[in-house]
This record gives sequence, structure tokens and C-alpha cells, in this order.
Amino acid sequence: MSLLYLFVALLASFAVCLLLVRFAHKHSHLTGDNKLSEAQKFHDSPVPRVGGLALVVALLVVQPLMLLLEGEALAKVSALLFLACLPVFLGGLLEDVLKIGLVKTRLIAMTCGVLLLIYLLDWRIVRVDLPLFSTWLAFTPVSVVLTLIAIVGMINAMNLIDGYNGLACAVGMIILASLAYIGLQVGDRQITVMAVALLGACGGFMFWNWPRGLIFLGDGGAYVIGFGIASLAVGLVMRNPSVSAWYAVVLLLYPIVETIFTINRRLRRQEHPGLPDAAHLHQLVYKRMMRWAVGSCKSADRRMRNSMTSPYLWLYSSLSIIPASIWWSNELALQAIAVIFVLGYLWLYRSIAKFKTPKWLIYRNQRRADEKDRK
Repeated sequence: MSLLYLFVALLASFAVCLLLVRFAHKHSHLTGDNKLSEAQKFHDSPVPRVGGLALVVALLVVQPLMLLLEGEALAKVSALLFLACLPVFLGGLLEDVLKIGLVKTRLIAMTCGVLLLIYLLDWRIVRVDLPLFSTWLAFTPVSVVLTLIAIVGMINAMNLIDGYNGLACAVGMIILASLAYIGLQVGDRQITVMAVALLGACGGFMFWNWPRGLIFLGDGGAYVIGFGIASLAVGLVMRNPSVSAWYAVVLLLYPIVETIFTINRRLRRQEHPGLPDAAHLHQLVYKRMMRWAVGSCKSADRRMRNSMTSPYLWLYSSLSIIPASIWWSNELALQAIAVIFVLGYLWLYRSIAKFKTPKWLIYRNQRRADEKDRK
């Protein structure tokens, strides 16, 4: 039955993206990403950046289906989660349309969404599986503040890693697959169904985004995925004592580590932590590991090099997601995985930055190189 939600959400998202791409010329002045020279821009022509619309429409479409097939209780939870997500999405959509960073507006929208989640569903971080901190979480205000910080942080983290075709969306899909699987393991039908629905919505968008880059998530889309996975992770841990709180941490470790490391790097350089730069891990991978079609002026070559960067990070993020999905109730194993993953991130980043990347990690187009040598 869960596959039906995935299929319906996928078709709805696919159809919305089809319309947005097909009629892009009619709304590009509003929805097109026309700034091609900024630090985090790697496309060559204007592209619609309102893929979040497809995700929201897909989630809206599956709501009546859930009511029909699952009953009022599950459908109500799904509808309330959707309602809490709306201000977050609208805050991002506003940035996408106006094409400017509305930092205060964005944070207000995110805060409203998280507070709505807490008020409507009472989903909060109530334990972290650390004795000292768990005592403090018994106080509701502390729990609310920590939940607010964690979910807002994850929303921004998903937006931060949204740098290449298919990167943020695919990472989100892998995380959602894990949440759906653990939901099945512990018998939490609500978490499983909602994770599968968002997974399907991402899948419909992914067809148009990777590898061709015909439409982008935009801030609104990245915010929806970030809010969705963070909320479901919080809900899963809170509702199921058998699931370790460290499962949620390890599950989301790639965007968490990337965000913390980015803030630290910018502060050390005496830069504003909110300003974009070109030193994220995914950007270093693009510049120094993905050597396909380097130097080519062809738009198709640049677009393919962009898209072929993402699988590196899909694989890397899976190094925490897959173990988390296996040892989801083993606190000690999850803590060990977290330490190993962070050390691995630091080693990889340092190696790439210092031009010491292992050769087996560097991808080259051998046929292109041979042709160049013959010339």
C-alpha cells in the first residue's frame, strides 16, 4: 500500500515539473535562476528554480488518498505536518521569486513552521540518549528550544548542500528511504507513509533535475526536504523509544557536518557565516576530483560535469545513512560511526584542499584524454 503513495506523489511531482519546464519561457522572469556568475552557480542558462512547487503539490495530492486508505488518524497527522511545512516553503519560495536572500523573513518562516509542528503534533526532541542532557530535556521550554534549533539548522543545511544537479534531492531521498524502513521495523505506519510520500515527490522532481538540470529545487524545495526529514526524524525517535536518538544524528550527519564545518571555516576567515563561498566539499569535488571535460566551453559538457559530481556525495552520505539504518537501536555503534564519519570528512576535505586526493577517487574521461593526446 505504501508504494501507492510513492507512485501517486511521483506522478504528481513529475507532472508539475513537466509544466514548469515546458512553459519556462513564459515565467522565467519570475522563476528563472538568471544569476550565472555567483560563487555557487554552475549552470550556463536560466533555469526554473521553483521545483519546491512540485514537491508541495505532490504532498497535497496524496492527502485525500491517505484519508481514504489509512483513516482519519493518520491522514490528520499528515495534514498537520503539511500545514506546518507551508510557512517554511513559502518563505523559501519568496526568495526564489524575488531572487534575493531574505534572511530575517526566512528565519521567521522557519521558526513559525517548527513552532506549528510542536503545537499541532507535539513532536519534540525529548531525549538525546546522554544522561546529563536528557535530564534538562524534561523541561518543556528546553525541549522546544532544542527542537527549534535542530530543525531550523537542518532546513538550512539541506539548502547549503543544494549545489549541484541531484545532490540535495538524492541525499534527501536516501534519508527518507531509511526513515521509511525504520518506520516499518518499529511498526510506525504514520512515519513510513509520510516518508514514502515525500520520497515519491522527490523522485518525480529528480527525473527533471538529474542529470540534465532542467529545473532546480530552489530555496523552497530545499527547505521542504530539510523540514520534512528533520520533522520525521524527530517524530520517529520521540514516538519509538526503541530507536536511538543517535540514529537521527548519524542519519543526518552529512548535512550537519558540512554546515558546522562551513560556519567554522567562514568565521576563521572573518567572513559572515551566512554569505556564500566556493569552498564547500561538493565544490572541491567538482573542481579537483571530477576531471571530466575540464576546460571545455560546451554547455553540455559543463552540465554533465556538474551532474556527475553529485554521485560522489550520494555515496559519501550513504556511509553514515546505511550504517545508521542497520544499527538504529545500537547507541554505542552509532556513536562510533559518527566519530569515524567526522574524521573521514576532515581527511577527505583536507586531502582535496591540499591536492593530495587519492588517484582512485579522481574521475577522468579517458577517451577524451586519448583524443587530446593524438592531436
